[in-house]
Amino acid sequence: MVVSAVEGAEVVFRLGDTAQAFTGVRLWQELGLAAELLEFKPVDYGWELRLPRPSVHRMEYLFDIADLGMRTDPTNPRVVGGAFGDHSWLPLPGYVEPAWIAVPPLPSTLTPLAVDSPVGPVDVRVWAPDGIAPAFELPLLLSHDGPEFASYAGLTHYAGAMVASGALPPFRLALLRPTSRNLWYAANPQYAEALTQYVVPAVREQYESRRPVMMGASLGALAALHAEWQFPNTFSALFLQSGSFFTPQTDPQESGFEFYAEVTGFVEQVLTATTAPSTPRIAMTAGTTEENVHNNRVMAARLAGLGLDATLDETPDMHNFTAWRDVLDPDLTELLRQTWGGADGTGTGRAGGAGA
Repeated sequence: MVVSAVEGAEVVFRLGDTAQAFTGVRLWQELGLAAELLEFKPVDYGWELRLPRPSVHRMEYLFDIADLGMRTDPTNPRVVGGAFGDHSWLPLPGYVEPAWIAVPPLPSTLTPLAVDSPVGPVDVRVWAPDGIAPAFELPLLLSHDGPEFASYAGLTHYAGAMVASGALPPFRLALLRPTSRNLWYAANPQYAEALTQYVVPAVREQYESRRPVMMGASLGALAALHAEWQFPNTFSALFLQSGSFFTPQTDPQESGFEFYAEVTGFVEQVLTATTAPSTPRIAMTAGTTEENVHNNRVMAARLAGLGLDATLDETPDMHNFTAWRDVLDPDLTELLRQTWGGADGTGTGRAGGAGA
């Protein structure tokens, strides 16, 4: 049978084409493999590509068929959605999906909240367990790219499963959708003001909350750190995944990004700081083979050097929503427990922290 699969020390990609109707096939992947390794060879049944098994525990890919463009693998039923469309994926030996995926989440409600701000309207959706009045105080978690995290990383399912299982106390989750993602998230002072002075107060006015935790991935992680740096003590903790903490030394390949100067300028400000404006607890994650892992190592070391409780967990995956999903538990779970206290929610966090 023509099926893509992991075979011993190799990953073998196969595409049926006995009539040789295709003029060529290449593999799209996110591991940074050399282009000369990605050309399929014609075989009796169609096309085949053999690669040494990479040092990740799952691999996302597409087939780039000449004159037809990108396609998911028709031999592989495993498909995962993402901001840039569907990808095929293969599990490698040792990969296990998070246990919380199989936990039925508790009943919940998702309520829209529109917030006017200096950068324009900010679309917010507030997830909350059913049966808890807005006036009842609960911990609050905000997420950049919130709707995408809900769709592609199961963030609302995670929240419901963690509360249902007793792993976390009941809490509310605000999903933030960026209207102009690159403009807003690339260390933009106006967006930092909008987030901290308009969005957070609007949510807390509507829902009784203690000082929130903020999470984001890629540019969303950068924007979260930037907002706390510009408006200290807005957040009690930060969960930063694969942050785009570009520097000219670690990320010259990103120099064509339209807001590269803004991003590198802010990162340089942090890396050269002698003191931090506030001390939120910070948990960071990054894929061991993604480009951003290098700048995340630099940033984590600098934040720890400034006296912050900052940790970096590297996971054998890449820069994608499934990778970020797979470390929500235990990494986000543990950060929230440390910040909010135990599952009964009675903890006060660090001095001057989560209870404020």
